[in-house]
Amino acid sequence: MALDTNIAQYDAPEKDLYEIGEIPPMGYVPKQMYAWTIRKERHGNPNTAMLEEVVDVPSLDSHEVLVLVMAAGVNYNGVWAALGKPISPFDGHKQPFHIAGSDASGIVWAVGDKVKRWKVGDEVVIHCNQDDGDDEECNGGDPMYSPSQRIWGYETPDGSFAQFTNVQAQQLMPRPKHLTWEEAACYTLTLATAYRMLFGHEPHDLKPGQNVLVWGASGGLGSYAIQLINTAGANAIGVISDESKRDFVMDLGAKGVLNRKDFNCWGQMPTVNTPEYATWFKEARKFGAAIWEITGKGVNVDMVFEHPGEATFPVSTFVCKKGGMVVICAGTSGFNLTFDVRYMWMHQKRLQGSHFAHLKQASAANKLMVERRLDPCMSEVFTWADLPDAHMKMMANEHKPGNMSVLVQSPKTGLRTLEDALDAKK
Repeated sequence: MALDTNIAQYDAPEKDLYEIGEIPPMGYVPKQMYAWTIRKERHGNPNTAMLEEVVDVPSLDSHEVLVLVMAAGVNYNGVWAALGKPISPFDGHKQPFHIAGSDASGIVWAVGDKVKRWKVGDEVVIHCNQDDGDDEECNGGDPMYSPSQRIWGYETPDGSFAQFTNVQAQQLMPRPKHLTWEEAACYTLTLATAYRMLFGHEPHDLKPGQNVLVWGASGGLGSYAIQLINTAGANAIGVISDESKRDFVMDLGAKGVLNRKDFNCWGQMPTVNTPEYATWFKEARKFGAAIWEITGKGVNVDMVFEHPGEATFPVSTFVCKKGGMVVICAGTSGFNLTFDVRYMWMHQKRLQGSHFAHLKQASAANKLMVERRLDPCMSEVFTWADLPDAHMKMMANEHKPGNMSVLVQSPKTGLRTLEDALDAKK
């Protein structure tokens, strides 16, 4: 395939394996690559489950694209893949090893013979939804409902924690050129997930003036939820667990912030009509009253942006207004959810599961980033060698507010182009 004439010309040797940060000739695909792999017998904490190995560069199908990974995002998919919980990725793809990573920025390095929208040299970010594209949901419905829907880097064996990754052509989106490689790598999974949660479930799609309670407001999902809510002209009420994160959340545009450590109504709900339930209910009402101090007396939130799960779900279903929606995309604090169903049916509240996003939703979210209407909120960047440690910090909830990235082929932070990367290696 002819290369884009705007691509920088440079000399590089053709080899079977390149060191991390070493750039091959444009479009040249080596036989092998370095990758952080997980094997089923190593399931456990990321610092023992993930080991660096030399593996074969994946081959392409006709509709696939090979991307040289410049940087990769760190998110909870990597933790779950390492632990093998809530499911082991090997139970799905049946391959001998798993390369995690569901976020990346990079350069198109090779394309299948039926790929039309992308060419070698294009700078891209990758969204993590894959599907086979041949059923009704993929053709006129919602691809996220397709029976073939799967998450790249978790339900597929070939994620971004490698020098090269192969993805479906429909996973690619233009990279915001004003961002560094590491900034561009950190946002797509959490941003697109937050976008679908807020705008993807009619008639409860977010509208101007509405109020949304956002759990984990200083984290990856929460930081984008706050910004999207603010951009839409609605009001975000952020929940934090560390007072040092208050200013960060307020600076993102939140209308108010609550510290959940000021309340004692977390975890599984006690049995209804017991003394323990009465104690829990009193604290839950105290939390609801704190929301009213932000929204106005008697004004419950229109939507609850849920992802902790077990620790927060009983309160979420209580503080949501009549006819409102609790939308949930994860269960980072546990999967055994409890709630008082009387408040669900009597107040006709909606409980909505949400899972990543399809291309149109991901592209709409990405456009906001390209237009500089959102901040990637990148907090920490790790070297390639520190990738498992980055996941340990995330698992222990010891990471800084915002989103994390790992450098792969980009040799240092602050670089925005291929030319920058080549110059940095001189």
